[in-house]
Amino acid sequence: MAGGPAVRVFPNVLDATQVAAARRALAEARWIDGRATAGHQSALAKDNMQVAADDPVALELGDVILEALAKNPAFVAAALPSKVFPPLFNRYAGGQSFGTHVDNAIRQVPGTPHRVRTDLSMTLFLSEPDEYEGGELVIAQPLGEHSIKLPAGHAILYVGSTLHGVRPVTRGERLASFFWIQSMVRDAGERSILFDLDQAIQRLSVEAPDSACGVQLVGVYHELLRRWADA
Repeated sequence: MAGGPAVRVFPNVLDATQVAAARRALAEARWIDGRATAGHQSALAKDNMQVAADDPVALELGDVILEALAKNPAFVAAALPSKVFPPLFNRYAGGQSFGTHVDNAIRQVPGTPHRVRTDLSMTLFLSEPDEYEGGELVIAQPLGEHSIKLPAGHAILYVGSTLHGVRPVTRGERLASFFWIQSMVRDAGERSILFDLDQAIQRLSVEAPDSACGVQLVGVYHELLRRWADA
């Protein structure tokens, strides 16, 4: 895991075998215009292809991703997930891009009455960086734009209200999964404090496993979680 409080990178969410299997499955999926799931503002900026949300390939691969994330302690600590929107899959090629936009605050899960508040957005890369030119995920931050192009199987997590976009893919093809997380702790600053505290506790448990400070810090962590979480 790397990155600042607003942007966190998680390496090897999927391993090489899982990525290869996902790409084989996506080659047989039903692809539609990506604007099908965009809001009015986003649709004006969006130019890509997307696997239909009800396609069995999307449903099966989505379960693989969610299972992998549930086993990833760093992701769980950073996101504190309450609900996760079923992963979707997109493709950029031939100059396609997604201009600067903000994700909708609430997403309706297709075919259900359930809604997910988009506290966090996540992109899981399924193409290697040298397979395509352009296609960087660009995230606006206070000190300037953060341009991200990760190895296949790596994922990036960022605050859902952040301005972001995808640069044109001028060669090759960019495949990725994208989805949103509703956190138990909706405030980004509070989530960051809890994550930093969790990481300090983990280090202390290795470096000084018998330290009474570790038990005290665990107590502080859970007291803050009780105050801030909406479980």
